[in-house]
Amino acid sequence: MRQFLRHPSELPVELVERKHAFLPKLRLHNISLGGVACNSSKAFRRGTAVELHIPVLGEQARCAGVVAWCRKQADDYLVGITFLDEDSLFRARMVEQVCQIEQYRQQCEEQSGHALPVEEIAQEWVDQHAADFPRFP
Repeated sequence: MRQFLRHPSELPVELVERKHAFLPKLRLHNISLGGVACNSSKAFRRGTAVELHIPVLGEQARCAGVVAWCRKQADDYLVGITFLDEDSLFRARMVEQVCQIEQYRQQCEEQSGHALPVEEIAQEWVDQHAADFPRFP
């Protein structure tokens, strides 16, 4: 069974369709190494090549993937993005860890009422959560 990390909804993502050939559904069956699930205002067809970008993390936070599934929700769509090679998967996993740390930083700052050192918060998150962070098969 595939594992899809749930992207924090507090950190917006952009899904941009890439100009690559559409991958037929048959080629997507059980080839995923893992992926990310995120919300989108737009529906995507299964097999569509996309680029996932997290703007708050800068231009380097981009990962190429393929839409594995798309589910209609009340107000938007939940889109499963799969990564087809080890390098893309590793990059996406690192980007998602940074997103989890950023979400944690925002929560801690909200609770404390003041800005906190990013390095300190990152180390705290790693100490508390890195061991439980999902690993893809």
